Amino acid sequence: MGSAGGSWKLADHPKLPKGKVIALIVLDGWGEAKPDQYNCIHVAETPTMDSLKNGVPDKWRLVRAHGTAVGLPTEDDMGNSEVGHNALGAGRIFAQGAKLVDSALESGKIYKGEGFKYIKEVFETGTLHLIGLLSDGGVHSRLDQVQLLLKGAVEHGAKRIRLHVLTDGRDVLDGSSVKFAETLEEDLAKLREKGVDAQIASGGGRMYVTMDRYENDWSVVKRGWDAQVLGEAPYKFKNAVEAIKTLRAEPKANDQYLPPFVIVDDSGKPVGPIVDGDAVVTFNFRADRMVMAAKAFEYADFDKFDRVRVPKIRYAGMLQYDGELKLPTRYLVDPPEIDRTSGEYLTYNGVRTFACSETVKFGHVTFFWNGNRSGCFNPEMEEYVEIPSDSGISFNVQPKMKALEIAEKARDAILSKKFEQVRVNLPNGDMVGHTGDIEATIVACKAADEAVKMILDTVEQVGGIYVVTADHGNAEDMVKRNKTGQPLLDKSGNIQILTSHTLEPVPIAIGGPGLAPGVRFRKDLPRGGLANVAATMINLHGFEAPADYEPSLIEVVDN
Repeated sequence: MGSAGGSWKLADHPKLPKGKVIALIVLDGWGEAKPDQYNCIHVAETPTMDSLKNGVPDKWRLVRAHGTAVGLPTEDDMGNSEVGHNALGAGRIFAQGAKLVDSALESGKIYKGEGFKYIKEVFETGTLHLIGLLSDGGVHSRLDQVQLLLKGAVEHGAKRIRLHVLTDGRDVLDGSSVKFAETLEEDLAKLREKGVDAQIASGGGRMYVTMDRYENDWSVVKRGWDAQVLGEAPYKFKNAVEAIKTLRAEPKANDQYLPPFVIVDDSGKPVGPIVDGDAVVTFNFRADRMVMAAKAFEYADFDKFDRVRVPKIRYAGMLQYDGELKLPTRYLVDPPEIDRTSGEYLTYNGVRTFACSETVKFGHVTFFWNGNRSGCFNPEMEEYVEIPSDSGISFNVQPKMKALEIAEKARDAILSKKFEQVRVNLPNGDMVGHTGDIEATIVACKAADEAVKMILDTVEQVGGIYVVTADHGNAEDMVKRNKTGQPLLDKSGNIQILTSHTLEPVPIAIGGPGLAPGVRFRKDLPRGGLANVAATMINLHGFEAPADYEPSLIEVVDN
């Protein structure tokens, strides 16, 4: 990949020296929110991060890590680790997720891509199955995208289509599933008038069917497999609207947890099980709740549950859900083409780099950081170290994870004097935060803070510079809230735990004995985001950033 104008040479920074070692620490899932008992970062003992916060506004500030700041469509879209690290490393904002899908559908590019061509080959003889969340919440999927995909598939020759719908009630109001199903049924009726055999074949609530994540509960995926592939479910109905209305009428029923159902014909046969020769598309664009289903469809040696029958199908995701696992192999919309990342520039300009995390975030501080690119740019200039994560246990069981080991590797790399950039990701706040275990998340935040201290002490020892930041929020708010910010309670009066990322900003702190006097955060970038960090780092290494990078967060004022 060439750079703009063909040259990788960066201009020298007029005021900042080269050759300082910079420790770049990414605290995963570490946002900034109001202090209360559900803010695990606030509750935890975090003396190191607390001391950095005293540097406001010159040496500590907040940056945006969600929505348009990381290439997602709206400010209601929470950030995630993939887009966060893409932005941190690339220094520019690239369209991500739903935005990519929107433009691919709008331009028709989706129908020219390899993924669509792959599934299209079965349109003459097989059925096209579309599986995903029926919602306009825009977090995992959007109904209007499904409608466009249906229309486009028919225009490109699909003659027989079956939908397997998952009801939402989490990103949208509970009960809205009925309206979505009715809208979809109207569209399908119009297609049938045109001679296309299109109907809904199965369904179920998103938290109970198909959409589990982090390998938390494979029985959720199995329920989906049984209904979608085998055509087996405890409830059978003639149509989806009737199914949803009937199941919602049960006491305590809600959209999120509707049991799986299949649609049957007059003779009681399921109308759309997945069989040999069919094509399957999972149409969610957000990855975390599709990876497990993708494994079930794609892996020959899958052993998480008995699939009973494994049809020979052509499977594609709306997007690739896991860039590291390359899963799924086929997808309808290509990831953003991220070129000229900061890591590549640094290797061309003589900056030697060390990157380290444990398995769950190793790819983020390497692959995603480098613009979804595997391996080193220059193995002679870079060293990447992966520490194996604890496997087979939930992260709240060992909330300290490998924070200490990551910090020790960073310390050794700094002391070795071999590197000018030592980059790490401390996963604790995110991975333990996702378990919803508040006590464990407090322990996790303390462990991450202790790891930061070890690295900062080493920076102090060698006269270096530190930059501490995060990729998105999580641990700073562990409870669902109403419009006024009060915790939401369930029917029994218990708080509703929030296990997801958040919309909160994240901190960035700079300092260390090697930081030139007069360096401080600029006051004229109030809406700065993660993409501004790359130019900031390039400046601290003694260079001017490329002209099209998001502007640096720092300035040098003459004292």
